[in-house]
Amino acid sequence: MKLMVVLSRVPWPLEKGDKLRAYHFIREWSKDHDVALFCLTDSKVDPKAEAKLKEICTEVHIQRLSRLNILIRLAKGMFNPLPYQVSYFYSKGAQKAFDRFLDRNVPDHIFCQLVRTAEYVRKYTIIPKSLDYMDAFSVGMWRMAKGASWPLSMLMKLESKRLENYEGIVQDEFTHRYIISNQDKEQLIHLRDLTVVANGIDPALLEAQSASQKSKKYDVLFTGNMAYRPNVESAKFLVNEIMPIVWSKYPDAIMCLAGATPTPQVRSLASEKVIVTGWVDDIAEVYRNAKVFVAPMIVNTGLQNKLLEAMALNVPSVTTSLANNALMAKSNDEVLIGDTPSELAMHISNLLENEALRTDLARRGNSYVIANFSWSKFAQNISQSF
Repeated sequence: MKLMVVLSRVPWPLEKGDKLRAYHFIREWSKDHDVALFCLTDSKVDPKAEAKLKEICTEVHIQRLSRLNILIRLAKGMFNPLPYQVSYFYSKGAQKAFDRFLDRNVPDHIFCQLVRTAEYVRKYTIIPKSLDYMDAFSVGMWRMAKGASWPLSMLMKLESKRLENYEGIVQDEFTHRYIISNQDKEQLIHLRDLTVVANGIDPALLEAQSASQKSKKYDVLFTGNMAYRPNVESAKFLVNEIMPIVWSKYPDAIMCLAGATPTPQVRSLASEKVIVTGWVDDIAEVYRNAKVFVAPMIVNTGLQNKLLEAMALNVPSVTTSLANNALMAKSNDEVLIGDTPSELAMHISNLLENEALRTDLARRGNSYVIANFSWSKFAQNISQSF
């Protein structure tokens, strides 16, 4: 089968959740199908990224978007019913490039990731199409709006309403529709017939399981793209509200915030006790050097890849009930759950002082994610509908 995949980002390197999901699906689908990839970018792309994608795709087209034109489209966005993130990624020039790409690679099926790519394929009514909503973005935007100050809060609420409307408008134009978690599916009450397809675990991480370090550099670890607002808020929550309680008992505890493009807010958290790494070439090495992983998500939608990675690498993990709603691990058995600074600090402290508890929790968490989160299985679940 000839499959066309349309993405809003170049899916390499794998420093963001949507890129990670797209790359692993494409890699799995390419084993049985010819995959032509059309992706968008607003910045220069490393030639190594394109070369990496050409290893698994029959053809790759990377469409550069002009940042000046993006700003113009966003300025006009107040008078446009489209969500800002759709306007950001959609241009007439890119549409013409996509049309030419499709003419060269007439597909049997089109797979779009995120509603921000849907505009490019809406006119192709004859070709069967699938849309991966991934997360409840309209709901997540509304949540973030409640914590933002005016006028940003107003713009976020407007974007939430536009997203909700657009999510509903395009749904019937796609034969199959996907979401990452049941939690998000239940929140998108305006959508019908969503199929839950979770994220998986990178096989390379599983190969690295046995290489765990006996001597750990970090007592506490949090990872993620540090320019993504939910991660920024979680990092601040961890350093400013949770760790002071831990430090009152373990004053020498070292914590690490590891992930690409840390914002000035995240960089300002660095101290003698807090290491902010920025981009790391081997995230598995960071996990292997941590005693405890914490994902204190207070604003999030969807399944947290960071939790899957930590648990796959045998790092005992602590998180919030909000994040575990998607993970669905057993509390106090496969993961420890807390929703207040004191609860989360208590779990971290108990793990730091009890190596046997760390070992048992890591083992059970590892068994859970390996048994339930496979990229191969999830990619096949989607490809059966092609």
